[in-house]
Amino acid sequence: MAHPRFNLPRLRRPRPGPGRASTPWERPGPTSWYGPGRRKPRNRPPWEPRYQRRALVAGLLVLLVAGATAALVLRGGDSEEKVQEASGGAPPRELTSFLARLIPPPGEDRPKGPRVPRSIADLTRRLPLERKVAQLFLVGFRGQDLNAGVFRRLRRLDLGGVVIEAQNYTDPEQLASLAGEAAVVAREAKHVPPLVMASQEGGEFSQFPDLPPRFPPADLRDTREAGEVASQTGKTLRKLGITGLLGPVIDVGNEDGSGIGIRAFSDDPTQVARYARVTVPAYRDAGMLPAVKHFPGVGSATTSTEEGPVSIGLTLDELLRRDVVPFRAAFKAGAPAVVLSHASYAPDDFVVPASLSPAISTELLREQLKYRGVAITDDLADPAIRAVSPVPQAAVRALRAGADMLWVSGSAGDQQAAYVAVLDAVRRKRISRKRLDQALLRVLTAKRAYRLIRR
Repeated sequence: MAHPRFNLPRLRRPRPGPGRASTPWERPGPTSWYGPGRRKPRNRPPWEPRYQRRALVAGLLVLLVAGATAALVLRGGDSEEKVQEASGGAPPRELTSFLARLIPPPGEDRPKGPRVPRSIADLTRRLPLERKVAQLFLVGFRGQDLNAGVFRRLRRLDLGGVVIEAQNYTDPEQLASLAGEAAVVAREAKHVPPLVMASQEGGEFSQFPDLPPRFPPADLRDTREAGEVASQTGKTLRKLGITGLLGPVIDVGNEDGSGIGIRAFSDDPTQVARYARVTVPAYRDAGMLPAVKHFPGVGSATTSTEEGPVSIGLTLDELLRRDVVPFRAAFKAGAPAVVLSHASYAPDDFVVPASLSPAISTELLREQLKYRGVAITDDLADPAIRAVSPVPQAAVRALRAGADMLWVSGSAGDQQAAYVAVLDAVRRKRISRKRLDQALLRVLTAKRAYRLIRR
């Protein structure tokens, strides 16, 4: 027979037989779920239906209060807030718990917060590691249409920027299409908008030959004309979607014209400094981010780093009196970025390229000259770098030395290997998180200054 209250089988008491000792549960006495011989309390058991309902109501009230408290705590901090970039797309749908919807916290009718982080420092702190590393890469690519592989990589990785070169260019309309697609892909992927950069020095040293400037720097009559040409060039490229320039070249040339040649405005440091003071503001006023090059100067070189290793045979004092003079002027004029050269210099006994050298990238640039802008390596796929280090190891060395953005124009394989190498170096603490965040903060600050990241 089943138990009348809980549908449990009633235990039958066996009769003690001959030779069997009575066990406690066999002793005579009232039999109930309280056990033999125990008095039933006056109060009803707590799981009787009426008490069960009261317990459920009390438990639900406790959960509601706890949920409301948790909602208030979560709304008060942003440690778990999803990162929002200024990509122009709709923000992700905010997930709200059932309890938070049931009892909304006070002030629910207040306007929501900004679509972008409250500060660039906040974005720097909250970006995932993989995206932080990707933001430091400036990549070239192959292809001339929207099927180019770089756009698939832009969807997968939150890359810091792309460089459009002569091999990618056919005409202004096609250039605008490529630049626009980079922005659209980043926006759809909810990524930080990338820089779209180019090197447009003038004449035969321009990547887009039918766009200004028509003449290289050495062929300009004076600094006034240089400023006008820079303004025209900046406005033209900006309308086509180019947001950054790998230039102007502010190296001091040689009297014999070797090395940098007509890419240099003059062989007089004072004249080149004046050139820097007018061209940098002209590009900035046009909405272009200029990255002056090639720090700390390659004007006295006899060959190009695009051909192989180059040494600049000047002492540090000679370098400061000559080649560094235009860079000081450019920095005072507000140059937001600088390109580090691949030549080697006296502080490293002429064996370490400046882009991989802490003595140049940190001690000279940051500590002595007090520069706070973005330091971009020259192309790490250049022969001058490949002669001393594979591209992935060079990327790690450059970031450790003090560079903020790593330009790799080579194959997609080199770019991916460099990205993985830097990511692994950070995870293994060969590159500190502090160094990574320092570089990222400079990149994001520059992007906000040029309205790629909107407030």
